[in-house]
Amino acid sequence: MTNKSKLEQLKEMTTVVADTGDFEAISQYSPEDATTNPSLILKAAQMPAYKDLVSQVIAAVAAERLSSEEQLALCMDKLAVGIGGKIVAVVPGRVSTEVDARLSFDTAGSISKARQLISLYEQAGIGKERVLIKMASTFEGIRAAELLEKEGINCNLTLLFNFSQAAAAADAGAFLISPFVGRILDWHKASTDRTDYSPAEDPGVQSVTQIYNYYKQSGYKTVVMGASFRNIDEITELAGCDRLTISPQLLQELDDDFGILTRKLDPKNTGATIEYTLGGESSFRYELNNDAMATEKLSHGIRAFVADQVKLESWLKEFK
Repeated sequence: MTNKSKLEQLKEMTTVVADTGDFEAISQYSPEDATTNPSLILKAAQMPAYKDLVSQVIAAVAAERLSSEEQLALCMDKLAVGIGGKIVAVVPGRVSTEVDARLSFDTAGSISKARQLISLYEQAGIGKERVLIKMASTFEGIRAAELLEKEGINCNLTLLFNFSQAAAAADAGAFLISPFVGRILDWHKASTDRTDYSPAEDPGVQSVTQIYNYYKQSGYKTVVMGASFRNIDEITELAGCDRLTISPQLLQELDDDFGILTRKLDPKNTGATIEYTLGGESSFRYELNNDAMATEKLSHGIRAFVADQVKLESWLKEFK
């Protein structure tokens, strides 16, 4: 036992990020950054704490001379930025705001939406250095990130499930990637005969560890931020990772645990050299297609985000 919780110990070796849109929960755990996605925005928008914000956004958009479709799109963007602004007020670092998941296979559309979100943040007095634009790690999303990074708009490539996605993202100069630990574990439990894994054998943990070691060996500056955790064992097994984005429930579990936390990932100790030859578009698509887990989880993730985006749009139309 120590006099520091595992959360406090983790913060000494890893940048802790809150995986929520609830700014009150964020304040409680004092993370450096916070991430949101359509599912979290949907949940946050329905909280009493955001009711006034939602009303203000709807009123402001209603005053614009736009078609109903354009009004809804602007309302969604302003709401995401409004919630992001609340979050920025309680974290010292950045907030991740996601591009409409329906643009996951549209490079130009993703770039346009990213610029729109950054413009809205700047109108709210929040500089682009406080924001990460989230996009799915599709080929098109990675290409969009490559161009946006050259404009000084930093990106968070999410729904990342395999090594080829990670290698392509780093080669494109993405600021940050979010490999999904828990969803990888979910797939293996559901699709194989094995349902029990020790923390070190967890396939999501192993995926992030390989990506982290490859980045450090290759000198990539892209930040590795493990995401989508199912338990604190996955988190503690990745202690030392650049960043970890963690739900309030698991942040609380870490804060309640006063056991000793050992660093597992270290740029000075990355193991055997990882050899990988980066190909072009056809290689990327083939490698992704050849990975059933990554293909299925990427597709499912995009569909789920779109579904929650649509639910939020429907909710906004009926908001009183």
